[in-house]
Amino acid sequence: MTVEELLIYGKKQIHSDHAKILLADLLGYNPLELLNHLNTKVADDKCNMYKEEIAAIEDGRPIQYVTGKVNFYGNQFLVNENVLIPRFETEQLVEKTIEYINRYFTDKVSVIDLGCGSGAIGITLSKKLKNVDITLLDISKKALNVAYRNALYQEVDAKFIESDMFSKVAKKYDVIISNPPYIKTNEEIEDIVKNNEPSIALYGGEEGLDLYIKILKDIKYHMNDRCLVAFEIGATQGMDVYNLIQKYLPGEIVEVKKDLAGRDRMVFILHNLEEII
Repeated sequence: MTVEELLIYGKKQIHSDHAKILLADLLGYNPLELLNHLNTKVADDKCNMYKEEIAAIEDGRPIQYVTGKVNFYGNQFLVNENVLIPRFETEQLVEKTIEYINRYFTDKVSVIDLGCGSGAIGITLSKKLKNVDITLLDISKKALNVAYRNALYQEVDAKFIESDMFSKVAKKYDVIISNPPYIKTNEEIEDIVKNNEPSIALYGGEEGLDLYIKILKDIKYHMNDRCLVAFEIGATQGMDVYNLIQKYLPGEIVEVKKDLAGRDRMVFILHNLEEII
């Protein structure tokens, strides 16, 4: 079959954008380049592989797991069913965290990414900032294997800890960042998410707050004298997380930030931070 014939086949089965992305990825092209190769003959094994990928999408598998990769903050990360698929909202957490780090720190900054999954957050911070010491932590050995592969792929030097949040952490850090599981146990979510992404990375207990509590009850033992804490949160959890911080870290400066859609999606703790003039 030719590229054009495969595209016609794919677009009959799934969304045309996904059909183009799958075929371009399989053939090593940019999707925009496919138009320049419409008459190119495709080997039978790749035709069969393309049809298998189309079938996976039809069965409700996320395209990111089918291709095994996702773009996050301008870089390509490897993903599989052992890690959450990084999302645009988390890019905004990273962007805002970079702004805070540049504002409040000048020397080398030690950063720990709690519940790192694919490692997208910590690895991106390491690539976008100078003089950063990154530690990637996750309870899942399989997730850490993905993060390790991504660190190699992105040529980032990182440390790895297999731990249930701070349970096996001895050090203190300048920056503690986390996108923990925050979906409520009985909350309705899309089937494609519920049926494919790891539940351990999605659900945060009855109120979606269990992991924030687990982090906050021990966090003071791991904060340097000057420390930035950055959380991604659910769109309705701003006040809940704020109140938890006041319970475990009374008197801290806390800033709740909105995403581009105007929803509360990030919380920052500014521990003894003064702006550098």
